[in-house]
Amino acid sequence: MTLRSLLAGMFGVLSSANQCLPPCIPGDESIMSKKEHGTSHVPAQSNLRWGCDHKLADRICNYNRHYAEHAGYFQQETSFLADTQDTVSTDSPMEFFDTNTGKLLFTAPKGRSYTDFVKESKNHGWPSFRDTEVNWDYVRVLPNGETVSVDGTHLGHNLPDRTGNRYCINLVSVAGNPVEGAESGEEEEAGQRELR
Repeated sequence: MTLRSLLAGMFGVLSSANQCLPPCIPGDESIMSKKEHGTSHVPAQSNLRWGCDHKLADRICNYNRHYAEHAGYFQQETSFLADTQDTVSTDSPMEFFDTNTGKLLFTAPKGRSYTDFVKESKNHGWPSFRDTEVNWDYVRVLPNGETVSVDGTHLGHNLPDRTGNRYCINLVSVAGNPVEGAESGEEEEAGQRELR
């Protein structure tokens, strides 16, 4: 353990420049450059899971860099908690897919129970993921802590606490359905099929 990680653990984040401590993978602003649909090549999927609002999802994922669904949205306005209740007894992880591309971004809970995952998420107002639950093939953290997909979907922010990185993520940003071919780089073509 380095002195820096020890201090970070004892006193929280040392500065806003330290928003991406390992195993977090940093990204740069080019990820969020203007594309065909805001910061993405494709709009949000129209058939989002858990009853997430498509219009809200499209706005937050593609035309936003700083704002979020309101705190508690995932528990007050969606079926997320009711639909995932069976996870309590099995502790089997749930998969969370990019609302635009259908790529797997998070798998939770890992290294904790469903009850612990939900408790932390409720305490903060948004689904809260830890490093082991992030699919680093498709998730990056920008210097200001903004957490995004490699395809330009705004997901939320990394708000580290005394136990490490905590990714506070909009449910509307990870309520997508898996799209066949998304893992092999065919996401743009898959997104165009979704539009038809």
